[in-house]
Amino acid sequence: MVVHVNGKPIDIAAETTLAQLLLQLEITTRHVAVELNLEIVPFENHAKCELHDGDKLEIVTLVGGG
Repeated sequence: MVVHVNGKPIDIAAETTLAQLLLQLEITTRHVAVELNLEIVPFENHAKCELHDGDKLEIVTLVGGG
């Protein structure tokens, strides 16, 4: 199935969770904001949030500095 991450199509396996997708994308930090179909998904829900064909995600990694 295909999901769109920051505007790019990505092939993933059926029943993939948001947490699994983040690992696949090598995003291992907890400091990330994820919007799924225009709704923010809290970090504590990443492991139980199952993705579906055609989902649209925006993923932003938070970086400190000045």
